[in-house]
Amino acid sequence: MVSIVQRSYAAQSVTNLVQHGMHPVLSRVLAARGVCSPDQLESSLSGLIPPEKLTNSGAMAQLLADAIAQHKSLLVIGDYDADGATASAVAVRGLRSMGANVDYLVPNRFEYGYGLTPEIVALAAQRKPDIIITVDNGIASVEGVRAANDLGMAVLVTDHHLPGDTTPEAACILNPNQHGCDFPSKNLAGVGVIFYAMLALRAELRSRGIFENKAEPNLTELLDLVALGTVADLVKLDDNNRILVDQGLRRIRAAKGCPGIRALLRLAGRDPARTSAQDLGFSVGPRLNAAGRLDDMSLGIACLLTDDEREAQRMAQQLNELNLARRSIEADMQDTANLALEEIDVAGRYSLSLYDPQWHQGVIGILASRIKERYHRPVIAFAQAGNGQDGKLQLKGSGRSISGLHLRDALDLLTKRQPELIVSFGGHAMAAGLTIRESDLKFFTREFEAVVGGLLTPADLESVIEVDGALAASDLNWSVACAIEQQVWGQGFPLPAFCDEFEVLEQRVVGERHLKLILAKGGQRFDAIFFQYSDFLPQKIVAVYQLQTNQYNGAQGVQLNLRHWDAII
Repeated sequence: MVSIVQRSYAAQSVTNLVQHGMHPVLSRVLAARGVCSPDQLESSLSGLIPPEKLTNSGAMAQLLADAIAQHKSLLVIGDYDADGATASAVAVRGLRSMGANVDYLVPNRFEYGYGLTPEIVALAAQRKPDIIITVDNGIASVEGVRAANDLGMAVLVTDHHLPGDTTPEAACILNPNQHGCDFPSKNLAGVGVIFYAMLALRAELRSRGIFENKAEPNLTELLDLVALGTVADLVKLDDNNRILVDQGLRRIRAAKGCPGIRALLRLAGRDPARTSAQDLGFSVGPRLNAAGRLDDMSLGIACLLTDDEREAQRMAQQLNELNLARRSIEADMQDTANLALEEIDVAGRYSLSLYDPQWHQGVIGILASRIKERYHRPVIAFAQAGNGQDGKLQLKGSGRSISGLHLRDALDLLTKRQPELIVSFGGHAMAAGLTIRESDLKFFTREFEAVVGGLLTPADLESVIEVDGALAASDLNWSVACAIEQQVWGQGFPLPAFCDEFEVLEQRVVGERHLKLILAKGGQRFDAIFFQYSDFLPQKIVAVYQLQTNQYNGAQGVQLNLRHWDAII
């Protein structure tokens, strides 16, 4: 069951925005997202929260400045997703621009798991670094940091994930979510945290007089990477993150972004000069993530680090091919999952736990997300992960949740009830990962369902689509679509969606999986597309859609991107 609900807004906020020259449609949309004044849309870098407000930023900067002065060897260890890749690139580019001797290590997720594990530390020790710097991981790596300390390597942790009951004994920890940190924005991505570390380091070097006889590094050159990682990691776009993303997009549009991002945009058929946050999230991010899902992220980081246009194009092409392979694997897994779901009474379940021996460990997160979107229930998809220390076959699970259930907390509750069931777990409200024994799968499925059933109500399983009301046919035009696209939209600041009645004039399937339509409203005809949907629609519908610009063969127009429909009887 799907309910369509219109977002509420304060009429006075709309009036304020209109009086400052903003289009009424955009004013209504922004007011529904809590914008009361144009000042809230200010995207100047001067509006960023100062680095000194991030706990330990000064101490981190001093340690890094000392390391640079003493010519110590630094080794960056990142995560295997787009946030981890961009954070690694920001760390390496930023530190090198300030004279550091720095390299990076990309552990293979299938061999070493997540975070700074003792196994990864042993691998890092072969490089003989003086200092390990974690990016987008490390806050939970208690054993790994201890192993590094025992080997004489100091660890600097930069992370944004929630800490556990015990924090690692690192030389310094930079994390807006660590206990005792008063940083006003708790929504920095891993790439945002390391960018703040670079800002603090530059300020420390400046205070030491390092730049008296040479130019300071321009850290705004890193903002395209910060924007990509922030959008791809689906962190909330609060005011601070919106500034980071907006400034990064400006650099990309002005052809000042790194060659790797530009090459990935071109391969995705996107014009770098018109890049939006959605392009980063849906076109660049998946191609970058494909490296970490199917292999390791070394190719992705190398693509982001190179300044050679040809090398960037070559590596971007490899990433694109990996993404095509990922899509093929995902399609096969989806077919298998659909067959399994036919045997399950989904309507009578609060959760879904699925497993197939042939599923790829790097793609189960996407599969869980797709099934969650379809059935609006917490979903955990499992894949084989080799034998554990006890010699028994283990399964890696990747879970996605709905708004009514904090997934990590649900797994924590399950662990308290059944201490021996889950080997390890971690994550957030909406996404989590875990490891169990294959022999415990049925037991886990039953116990997880019991936990979720105790935390959710039937009403929570009803999918709700929030919309921004209807649009007059006269507002379905190029200028309104452009005004919308010029804003930064993303997690916590969603792209506007509208709901209207239409007549379906024409429809045909394109690309085997998408429905191309001509819709009519108010005597006007509009092009429309319904991605990942190939069944024909009835003649009259109520449709939820997004308004977007469309340029093809030199012609400019608008296109309605359908997200949901109901028949008008």
